[in-house]
Amino acid sequence: MRPTCPRCCRPLRTCLCDLIRPVTPRTEVLILQHPEEVNQAKGSATLLALSLARCTVRVGERFDPLTLDADLHADGRCPVLLYPASPHEPAPPAPPDLPPDRLRLVVLDATWRKSRKLLHCNPGLQALPRLALTSVPPSRYAALRKAQVPAIQRSTLEATCGALVQLEPGLVASCGCLLAAFDVFVQRGQAHNATPTITEET
Repeated sequence: MRPTCPRCCRPLRTCLCDLIRPVTPRTEVLILQHPEEVNQAKGSATLLALSLARCTVRVGERFDPLTLDADLHADGRCPVLLYPASPHEPAPPAPPDLPPDRLRLVVLDATWRKSRKLLHCNPGLQALPRLALTSVPPSRYAALRKAQVPAIQRSTLEATCGALVQLEPGLVASCGCLLAAFDVFVQRGQAHNATPTITEET
């Protein structure tokens, strides 16, 4: 057994705890992680979850409807799914002018194909209002995991930081520090394995 870090659960040689950058949003974040991403060394969700002050991670593909509903609406917050709008997947619009401390941002941590399966398998997610990113800078992740649709797909960390800044402009600096640390994460990943694969994303 390789020794692992008790905090990030990674092998000590790839421990990412030095890259953690605290981000304290008023918005809560719920990450629904596909099981295939749990041990994915190139995944960004672990660094994201360790950096966010208000973040919960649930792992699964078909979630129990009652448990999922409880997670989505805990503490009376309004859940909003971070996912691009699609004419083939209609969803109610995000509620206008709702303060961040009333919101729960729901993020799917999966490949693009698996994220669609998560939606298909969980009707409770299909019914959620959606938040789409309005400004999407070039991905920092392409050198590590290639996207099927580079124009819109981003790593879980990048997409979540973009959404949080959209909801709370005051987070620009702290999210910027986390994204800079993510650059180092990508560089380290390249050093360990330069072969790109298909991306995770929302």
